[in-house]
Amino acid sequence: MTESSHGSPTDRWSADVTEHSDALDLKKGLFTWKDPKRIAASLKKSAEASDRRKADPYRSAIAMLTFYVNRAGKNLSAERARTLKAAKDELRRQFGRKLPPPRRGHVARKRRHEAA
Repeated sequence: MTESSHGSPTDRWSADVTEHSDALDLKKGLFTWKDPKRIAASLKKSAEASDRRKADPYRSAIAMLTFYVNRAGKNLSAERARTLKAAKDELRRQFGRKLPPPRRGHVARKRRHEAA
């Protein structure tokens, strides 16, 4: 990658993977949709229809969603992060997978500090 290559094809390989996945045929703008159920349903449909994926449909769909979230990193707004996390949980539901146990968040830590 060159020093000032922001936006160049070599600098944006992850965007290219997301937009032109060889394993899944994703709907345009999929990761910008506001409805987690719609995002999950589209990922599920793409994963189940694909004959180019290497893993089972659930793993392919969840991997693509996780890849997008990880690559977006700190550039993701809190609202987008919540929507995509909800889409991940919805994807688990749609595939009949067990949801992970709820995590203790900053609210629980704040309450502990207030009590002290």
